[in-house]
Amino acid sequence: MKFQRLALIGCGLMGGSFALALRQAGLVQHITGFSASEKTRQRAVDLKVIDQACSSVAEAVQGADLVLLAVPVGAMHSSFAALRDTMSPNALLMDVGSTKCDVIAAAQAALGERLNCLVPAHPIAGKELAGIEHAEGTLYQARRTILTPLPHNSIRQIKTASEVWTAIGSHVSHMTPEAHDATFAAVSHLPHLLAFAAVNALTAQPQGAAFLEMAGPGFRDFSRIAASDPAVWRDILSANRAEVLTQMAHFRAALDQFENTLTQGDTAALQQLIQQASEVRSAWTLQAGHACHTASED
Repeated sequence: MKFQRLALIGCGLMGGSFALALRQAGLVQHITGFSASEKTRQRAVDLKVIDQACSSVAEAVQGADLVLLAVPVGAMHSSFAALRDTMSPNALLMDVGSTKCDVIAAAQAALGERLNCLVPAHPIAGKELAGIEHAEGTLYQARRTILTPLPHNSIRQIKTASEVWTAIGSHVSHMTPEAHDATFAAVSHLPHLLAFAAVNALTAQPQGAAFLEMAGPGFRDFSRIAASDPAVWRDILSANRAEVLTQMAHFRAALDQFENTLTQGDTAALQQLIQQASEVRSAWTLQAGHACHTASED
């Protein structure tokens, strides 16, 4: 498996890391790239992430046999529309969007006959620091990538998409778009929202700044994802709002349980709630560690 030309639409952390990973694996000969910012495009060339900076999406995808759309989910529709007329009908098109139902709806509305090129993807990887400067070829190693194939995707397309991510170190799983969005509302989107809310709640207090000065490793670890890209997470939370709202209701119910035990001074019930969470977290850590070890062996 080797591609003649990768077109990278969105020269940021995710797209840049994908390009570097393919280059390091010897899977691509030439990489073109487009980002809305000319400065970003030139920086991607300077960092040798891409070989050629293009001034438009249409120019970047011409002649490409692999196209990665690594833009915020809110920009998917316009990006699909921009590549539709110049992308090869035989190209493999993938995205890295954190939501899938809305991305697929955008593709159905904008891609026309090129819809059959798309195999939607979501690599579960990233950093709180965005930008091409933070791209690294190892970002996807020992990480899970979710594919949500469409009904018209051929077995060969799905196999090739799986092989691409596997070749750069990912462990590939398949889900329906609906199951994907419900799952990641629970394990990713809500946790990000809670981190944003917790930091805002702290700093909104009159003594918030003084409290923050005293914060230690626990607060640092809990709040790390609050430093994530605001525009990216605005789009993700908005796109998946129905599932996020469902998870917020579950969280409120759990928070009410803790509030009730504290209000009633029921220390036994409080300890039980904490123990339940601790045991789940410990079991998940062991399971996740095994999954990552297995993925690295694959």
